[in-house]
Amino acid sequence: MDAEQLKDLVYVVPVAGLIALIFAYVKSLSVNKADAGTEEMQVIAGRIADGARAFLAAEYKVLAIFVVVVTILLGLANSFGGEGSNQSPLIAVAFVLGAIASAAAGWFGMMVATKANVRTTAAARTSLPKALKVAFDGGTVMGMTVVGLALIGVSTLFIVFSSMGWEMQKILNVIAGFSMGASSIALFARVGGGIFT
Repeated sequence: MDAEQLKDLVYVVPVAGLIALIFAYVKSLSVNKADAGTEEMQVIAGRIADGARAFLAAEYKVLAIFVVVVTILLGLANSFGGEGSNQSPLIAVAFVLGAIASAAAGWFGMMVATKANVRTTAAARTSLPKALKVAFDGGTVMGMTVVGLALIGVSTLFIVFSSMGWEMQKILNVIAGFSMGASSIALFARVGGGIFT
């Protein structure tokens, strides 16, 4: 396989990401179809879901300030590289896209997790294998959403920046902003989510 054929393989990556998102959607439908339990269980689950939504909304407002500040700093710090430099202020754009992807994955994951929790409990009243299936389906949504959005984000940025004629080192430096944005949001969400839980 020559270099040109390898280069064309990069277009397969966003398709794989899209397949991951479709799979996550199918698994979320599977969770939604499961028995939600008694009326009392559904009331409690509804309150938990409301609390989770309120928590995420409050957390994302604070994180939005963090993202704006870091975006400005990254843009400024990478604006003075000059011609031929491996720096670019577009790292700030990659950072924002990574943060958005991570926040979206967290939101979808939390929404499905709150539904999966009560349905897993309801299924456990009759069958452990059914409960495990609901639990695994719920977890799969978050996992595949993260994978799908990451593949689409990184590969799209790579395709765009390589079409601009950039050298590989510069492309990789700028794309690192995507992973930094995604990782920073995930880190804060993990800490805050643990406290909330």
